[in-house]
Amino acid sequence: MIICLTVCLNVVMANCTSVQYEPVAEIGGGAYGTVYKARDTESGKFVALKNVRVQTDQNGLPVSTVREVALLKRMEQFDHPNVVRLMDVCATQRSDQETKVTLVFEHVDQDLKTYLEKAPAPGLSSDRIKDLMRQLLSGLAFLHSNHVMHRDLKPENILVTSQGQVKLADFGLAKIYSCHMALTPVVVTLWYRPPEVLLQSCYATPVDIWSTGCIFAEMFRRKPLFCGESEMDQLGKIFEVIGLPPQGEWPTDVTVQRKNFPHLKARSITDFVPEINEQGAKLLMQMLTFDPLKRISALNALEHPYFQDGEKKS
Repeated sequence: MIICLTVCLNVVMANCTSVQYEPVAEIGGGAYGTVYKARDTESGKFVALKNVRVQTDQNGLPVSTVREVALLKRMEQFDHPNVVRLMDVCATQRSDQETKVTLVFEHVDQDLKTYLEKAPAPGLSSDRIKDLMRQLLSGLAFLHSNHVMHRDLKPENILVTSQGQVKLADFGLAKIYSCHMALTPVVVTLWYRPPEVLLQSCYATPVDIWSTGCIFAEMFRRKPLFCGESEMDQLGKIFEVIGLPPQGEWPTDVTVQRKNFPHLKARSITDFVPEINEQGAKLLMQMLTFDPLKRISALNALEHPYFQDGEKKS
């Protein structure tokens, strides 16, 4: 595996020239790196630069970053319209223990969070939300069909072009899924984190569907659906909406007990998202299903009646 990943990194960096990209402004940052808007001095076009400082192993190999690059390059060959495109990779050895890796992506001016904030009152139209959701699910279905979990879907990691095209971005936590892999227990930003991750149970691609459901509701509300202050508070806020699940659905491999939460009954999702129509409400609840095995898949969600014409308002 190490040899394969090393070859992959060498291939994608073979033609890289870091001086080709001139930083213009910092546009974001976080635990996984800083993102800059930059100009490609050869083409004159704008790009996004993500700088990541990675600790290397005893062989000088930044394994986690190489895996991310390999994942992105694997997806790039399909050139999916709803996944941000990785254009280049540069690496600079800063010391024996640290390497600076720069990922060069296509540049998009705004994320979904900004897009929602810019929308004039009363917000996005139902048709616009439907189009954004169709694109989001299309990109997600593509990732999942290639055994890729994004694991950090939120409005800040979804880009929207000036033409209204959705691009899934920021794959710093993404993983190629297999049934034999060890999974990190703390992934996904808290407000978009599914119950199985909050309970530190096993998880797979349905984590992204839960996050997408939260984003779906936020498009209508213009504010997050579940705003917890801790993992337990987040679970409590979730159960206030979907109700406390039956004992038979509570995972057995967790330390948190079901009896720690009040016996709440599910409320109508339209109490929290009143603008959503009948079919949209049904789709949303299939995304916000407690049991990940019963949660709708991205592919099946695209076939949902919500995306057909002639729906009734609830």
